[in-house]
Amino acid sequence: MLEDYGWSSKLQDAFAPHAAVGLVPGRVIAQHRGAYDLATDAGERRAEAGGRLLASGEAPAVGDFVAAEGASDGPAIIRAVLPRRTAFTRLSPEGRQQVVAANVDIAFLIAPLERALNLRRLERYLVQAWASGAEPVVLLTKADLSPDLDEAMRQASRSAIGASVLAVSAIDGGGLELVRGRLAPGVTAVMVGPSGAGKSTLANTLMGEARMTVGAVRADDARGRHTTSHRQLLLLPGGGLLLDTPGMRELAIDGAGEGVTAAFDDIELLARDCRFSDCSHKGEPDCAVRAALESGALDEGRWRSFQKLSREMAHQAAQEDPLLREHNRKRWVAIHKANRARYKARDAEW
Repeated sequence: MLEDYGWSSKLQDAFAPHAAVGLVPGRVIAQHRGAYDLATDAGERRAEAGGRLLASGEAPAVGDFVAAEGASDGPAIIRAVLPRRTAFTRLSPEGRQQVVAANVDIAFLIAPLERALNLRRLERYLVQAWASGAEPVVLLTKADLSPDLDEAMRQASRSAIGASVLAVSAIDGGGLELVRGRLAPGVTAVMVGPSGAGKSTLANTLMGEARMTVGAVRADDARGRHTTSHRQLLLLPGGGLLLDTPGMRELAIDGAGEGVTAAFDDIELLARDCRFSDCSHKGEPDCAVRAALESGALDEGRWRSFQKLSREMAHQAAQEDPLLREHNRKRWVAIHKANRARYKARDAEW
C-alpha cells in the first residue's frame, strides 16, 4: 500500500536505521489538530507526533514520510521525519515557517477566472513554488466563466515565466485530461490558491467522487468559504496523488530568494543589459529595465511586484542574519539620532 503513496527504494535506504530499531514507515496523508493520518503497508493509522520530535521543531507535515512506533491500542507515535525532497512553505502570522506540503513533485497554482485574474497574487505563488523545488503549473479554473479566455491565458503566461499554464473547467471538462496527464502513478501534486478558486471541486472531479466539501462563492466580493479545513493527500484512480489545502488569501513568502529570481527571470535578464552592474533602475543612463518599462515591453505592475517581493526577501534575510540585523539596527539608530539633532536645531532657530 505504501508504494501507492510514493514509497521508493531510495526512501527504503533512508529508513534503514529506523527499521533496525523496530519502527515502521508511513506517509502523512492528513493533518488534524494534534493528530495525523498515516498511510502504511498495514492500512491507514491515526498517529501523534512524539514529544522529542515536536521539541526539535521538526513537526510532520502532510506529504512527509515518517518512522512511527506502532501501538496495539491507541494512536501510533511518529518518532522521526525522513529527509524531504521538496517543501512548499509559507510564513505564519507570527513569522514562523509552516510547511504546507512536503515531497511534492508539482505545485498546481490555482487562479479562478470567474473574476479578474489576480496576477500579483499569482506571481507570489510562483515565487514560493519555484523555491519549493516542485514544478509550478498554473491552473486557470472556472474557464467556462471567463469572458475572454485567450486574454486570460496571455496575461497568465506573461506572469508565469517558465511555467505551464492550463485552462480547466470542472463543469464542461475542458483541460482536465491535461491535468490528469501530469498525475502519473507515484507523482504528488499540491493545489494552492485562494478560497473559492475551485480546488475542492477540481479534486472531486479528478477523484470521480465527492470526497471534498464544496462551498458557494459570495456574490458581493467573489470570495469563497474555507470548505477545506485541513490538508489532505488523496490517492487518485490513475495512481497519482493530489494534496488539497485550505484557501490562502495571502501567502507570506518564506526564504524564497531563488524563487524571486526564477519567477522574474525576464527582469533578471533585462538587468544584465544595463550599463552598470549595480544599476538601481531609477535614473542611470542606458538602463535596460527603464527602457523596457517606457516601451511597454515590461509591465509596470509586474515591475512593482518584483520590487515588493525583493524587499520582502531582503527584510527576511536581515531578520535571519544576525550580522546584517545588527548592521541595520545601528543604521536606524544613527538615522534617528540625526533626525533628533535636526529637529533640535530647527526648534532652536524658532
